[in-house]
Amino acid sequence: MLPLLDPFNPSEPFPDTNLAQDEPNGLLAIGGCLSTERLLNAYRHGIFPWYSEGEPILWWTPNPRLIIYPEKLKISKSLRKTIRKREFEITFDHAFSEVMDQCSLPRGDDEGTWISKEIKQAYVALHKKGHAHSVEAWQEGNLVGGLYGVSIGSLFFGESMFSHISNASKVAFATLVTQLHEANFKLIDCQVRTEHLVSLGAEEISRELFSQHLEEFCQISPSNNIWDKPAATNASDI
Repeated sequence: MLPLLDPFNPSEPFPDTNLAQDEPNGLLAIGGCLSTERLLNAYRHGIFPWYSEGEPILWWTPNPRLIIYPEKLKISKSLRKTIRKREFEITFDHAFSEVMDQCSLPRGDDEGTWISKEIKQAYVALHKKGHAHSVEAWQEGNLVGGLYGVSIGSLFFGESMFSHISNASKVAFATLVTQLHEANFKLIDCQVRTEHLVSLGAEEISRELFSQHLEEFCQISPSNNIWDKPAATNASDI
């Protein structure tokens, strides 16, 4: 039976991540709340919320974990060619709520979304307190791609991305990873495997190694605050 978290005690510790279920992969606990305190505690332990609207809050820590070391970013020739064309203007933290709205839209035949009103309110609160950030790809003044996530120490925890035009989210992600690398970030959490991210250099590591990284890298401050400066859109910067 899954541990039940107290919704009125945001400082309550999570269960040990080694107790997470194998099937479904990484399901650890149920309930609790989405307060800033609980969310930050979750991320520091490699845990994140993911559930459908109408369900109780479900907390996950999958094994293996998809991550990318910033120095291992892979940019294909075709993607580099797109970057050189400057088809997109990339910004940071210019449209956090709008990025979340776009990420929450159904995709393909999927009529549902896990980014509920409750989730959005929680991450907007994180954003207002300087913990959650967005990357936007613009074309002719229109928001055509982007992503958002949480930043703690020298780690960035990616949550979701969207793209309305081919390569928009890839250019946004490549720009972000480049800037994170320059700021001495050590790791980007991509949660679970997607071929889209593997093509950009993401790899799977064990939960044990991921936990070791968390313990170390959450304590290391980046060399500069990338969110306070314009993003790089010049191919020579990526």
